[in-house]
Amino acid sequence: MRRGRINALAVAVTVVCAVTVLAAPGTAFAHAGPAPGPSASASAGGPSASPAPAPLADKDLEAVGAQLDKLYHDAAVATDAYNAAEEKSRKQSAEIDGLNRKIAEGRQRLAALKDRAGAAARAQYRNGGLPPEARLVLSGDPQQFLDGAGRAREGERATEGMLSELGRVQKDLREYARDAADRWKRLEANRRAKATAKKEIEQRISDAEKLRSTLEERQRERLDRLQQDAALKAQAAWLRTGVLKDLRTTASAAGRKAVEFATAQLGKPYVWGAEGPQTYDCSGLTSQAWAAAGRPIPRTSQEQWRQLRHVDVKDMRPGDLIIYFDDASHVAMYVGGGTIVHAPRPGRTVTVTGAGTMPILGVVRPDAD
Repeated sequence: MRRGRINALAVAVTVVCAVTVLAAPGTAFAHAGPAPGPSASASAGGPSASPAPAPLADKDLEAVGAQLDKLYHDAAVATDAYNAAEEKSRKQSAEIDGLNRKIAEGRQRLAALKDRAGAAARAQYRNGGLPPEARLVLSGDPQQFLDGAGRAREGERATEGMLSELGRVQKDLREYARDAADRWKRLEANRRAKATAKKEIEQRISDAEKLRSTLEERQRERLDRLQQDAALKAQAAWLRTGVLKDLRTTASAAGRKAVEFATAQLGKPYVWGAEGPQTYDCSGLTSQAWAAAGRPIPRTSQEQWRQLRHVDVKDMRPGDLIIYFDDASHVAMYVGGGTIVHAPRPGRTVTVTGAGTMPILGVVRPDAD
């Protein structure tokens, strides 16, 4: 992506940010009060009437929004745990496959060595198993004996080498078997971790959907506007810090490819654990974008934060990854102009929003300068 294209994108995003919902609000979690329920009053001898519930005050809607944020945040943490277990399971499965191949090859080698050892034993039996002195006495031709003795010594050395190799192969097979059993134990542990994380994710998302469903349509719309206002205020406060002053706008060649890939996914739904091509979670989007740029990176946001090189926010450039929240449970890609592209949460799609709409933990760079 050329610099002009990045700047054009930034301008377009600025307009978008001014008129659309930007992202989930911050992390000021609170517990919402009970959802309003219909109250009924009956007139004498007449049908019951259900007056419209009193509208929730903004502070009550904000409390509901904060509780939703917490539920989605907990789901994001569990998603990272699920993705980490899935990544480990893939690696361990590949290691087990490699060990199984080595075991199969070792067994074939062991069988061949045993065949050779058996042939050598049978040949010795046919020769009577006589010691060299007896063969010299019984031989009528000393030179023939000496030639035979030389060949016998070569055969003995070969037999010793074969037996030594036989021992090594047997030892290797025992070690491969122990390693494979250990990998299987780890694989089963990761499968259990995945199952636990999956239940946690589904429970938190279900709780969030139930909580949101207690609101009327107009209340949900009002909550969305409040969240939009909060995101705009957070972005404005972030920009007022002067963070964009003298900020680099030129991406590396790989960074441009990563940005192009990520922005090409705009509008695709968020699905936890997804890595594309039709759905993504937050780290699924960033890891696939950088894989497309030729630079594979860790699968989860927490591992991206732990393993990739940290850079100052004031030094970030398009293609860098911004890690959010104290537990590194969310990640987005910086695209320039103070904006990011990310997969926000369940119920949302891949979108462009302000980089300062969530609490920033730090910035990491997948590629070198």
